[in-house]
Amino acid sequence: MSSPGADLPYWTALAQGVLKLPRCGGCSRWQWPAVWRCGECSSWEQEWQQVEPRGTVYSWTRTCHPFASEDLPPPYVTLLVELPQAGKIRLLGLLDPAEAKPWIGAAVVGAPGATRIGGRDIPALRWRLDG
Repeated sequence: MSSPGADLPYWTALAQGVLKLPRCGGCSRWQWPAVWRCGECSSWEQEWQQVEPRGTVYSWTRTCHPFASEDLPPPYVTLLVELPQAGKIRLLGLLDPAEAKPWIGAAVVGAPGATRIGGRDIPALRWRLDG
């Protein structure tokens, strides 16, 4: 289970334009959602490593309904992307609106960006089809 605050390095790095994910210092297992203690080996040592935001579409959805707190004009597409280079961790992000329809298994490349929610810019991953 994720612990409040355990993912702060993720958000900090994303705001700085870098994707970092936690890896256990004891057993090297990738951890996501972020945790304070590894569920595999019980180590408290988490190492935040830079990861290239490249992966494949695991799932996706198109949202056509506007939400009051989001400044996202519908329709928009949210992707769940699997990162093979990081233990197959899956991360959410938005598909670039200029992209064509995504498909399961499509190769994507991401870039840190921001989404405006409730009048605040929140760090976010923005994905585009690779190729």
